[in-house]
Amino acid sequence: MKIVPNIFLLVLLMVSASATAIPSNGPPPPGIPPPGLPIDGDLVSMAVIAVMFGCYKIYKSKFSHKKTPV
Repeated sequence: MKIVPNIFLLVLLMVSASATAIPSNGPPPPGIPPPGLPIDGDLVSMAVIAVMFGCYKIYKSKFSHKKTPV
């Protein structure tokens, strides 16, 4: 009977997982906030790269459906 050891291991795993999931002290107190980083750094270059990649994918999809002679 292999079912009994499998159930025993499953119950043991569930009990040990629930015991380690209980928080002990909660989150640590907040420290010094990180410096504000600009989100617009190299935004224009990323937009240009995205447009170029989109044009490449459209160009590739138009010419990849070439019919071969039978």
